[in-house]
Amino acid sequence: FFNVYGSRQSLSNPYTGVTAIFLSRLKNNRTPVVYEDGKQTRDFISSADICQALLLSLENKAADYEVFNVGSGKPIPIAEIARVLARALHKKIEPEITKTFRKGDVRHCFADISKIKKKLGWQPAVTLENGMQNLIAWARKAPAEDKFLEAQSELTAKKLL
Repeated sequence: FFNVYGSRQSLSNPYTGVTAIFLSRLKNNRTPVVYEDGKQTRDFISSADICQALLLSLENKAADYEVFNVGSGKPIPIAEIARVLARALHKKIEPEITKTFRKGDVRHCFADISKIKKKLGWQPAVTLENGMQNLIAWARKAPAEDKFLEAQSELTAKKLL
């Protein structure tokens, strides 16, 4: 699985993924912090699409003993995720681009989903905008304690920033 997002993920755990981190910051009227230049890309996939891929894998013999990339197949700039979430929350908050690099981060990471498309006929059905709208609808009632600064302090202490 690539970068999975969806309802019921913890919005108070700074290690659950960038969408949860940004959403927690925005819900607390704080600026999402983006490392590097914000143009690094990741592949974001809705948990609903993950479930569909898993069901197809369980029901289809063509999946036996196979390994599949499950993602959208589309590289999305990290800064754009912050902007999409801000728009969905109707907040005029731009991300803070730090130009700081974290050790171990890769510049671009996205899925080649050609194998799962060919063998199982699967492809993502949830667009990024729709998926983020669904996440926001759920998150409006979910608690979101912003613990970003704690996580950032840990990265600094471990000399990863």
